[in-house]
Amino acid sequence: MSDPRERDLYVRHILDQYRQLPGTLGHVRRTDRRLAQQLHARGVPLSLVEAAFALATCRRLLRSADAEPLEPVRTMHYFSAVIEELREQPPDPDYLRYLQSKLATLGARPAPETADRTPPLNRSDADLTPHRPR
Repeated sequence: MSDPRERDLYVRHILDQYRQLPGTLGHVRRTDRRLAQQLHARGVPLSLVEAAFALATCRRLLRSADAEPLEPVRTMHYFSAVIEELREQPPDPDYLRYLQSKLATLGARPAPETADRTPPLNRSDADLTPHRPR
């Protein structure tokens, strides 16, 4: 059985990371907390969840400037498919560092009321397909 303090730290960390992501509303729902608890119960590493957040966020932000603006992410469940994708085929660590650096250059997340009006960034220098070692 898992230590409740460990579980609480895991859940708090994931929810804090989610809340700070660009393109989210910046708040947590009950269903988000439940999903974080389920991820902990399934033994999903924090690093994998963070990688999924980075990959999905870059896919959203680093897209064609001609693309229609996306609505803000309203629930952490948006990232579930990417979490599963990375569980099946973990990305190269260098690629994850690249994604993290791209997110860092994007700066602070927009305020919730302007998140859906933020124009998409140019994707010309980003290949958002996970790179796998050969």
